[in-house]
Amino acid sequence: MSVPDKSNPITPAGLAALRARYDHLLGTERPEIVEIVSWAAGNGDRSENGDYLYGRKRMREIDRELAFLAKVMKFAKVIDPAQQPDKSRVFFGATVTIADEDDEERTLTIVGDKEQDASENRVGWSSPIARALRGAQVGDLRTVRLPGGEKEWEVVAISYPEAG
Repeated sequence: MSVPDKSNPITPAGLAALRARYDHLLGTERPEIVEIVSWAAGNGDRSENGDYLYGRKRMREIDRELAFLAKVMKFAKVIDPAQQPDKSRVFFGATVTIADEDDEERTLTIVGDKEQDASENRVGWSSPIARALRGAQVGDLRTVRLPGGEKEWEVVAISYPEAG
């Protein structure tokens, strides 16, 4: 896990998900592991005690993830896409429908890099496609440089979540 970018945009829902993960690790998982390690430590020889060794390893993993999440949340800049004043252009939080040369449509939402999820069509703000789409309007053609070469997309629709 890399050090977070100091200008880390994130949606309110993305920040809430990070906070929920942090709270779960700190309030549930870590105390369970501490209990297992304490119990295993009382069972004698720690060098061959699988519960103890696994517990210590898992505790280090949890502590690293907690530190990473704390840094991400500290530098996160919450941007509510519903408050976007110009909803005719693609900016952070936009849900964009694009079509390629073969008229195959794809709908994606531009979110913070820490909340991207390809399986849910959420792409990170710093991704090549998001960078290419920034500021586009319906009807604009944008070329995206991908590892397999360039691909041209037309912006078909732009929407933002409703306020409230």
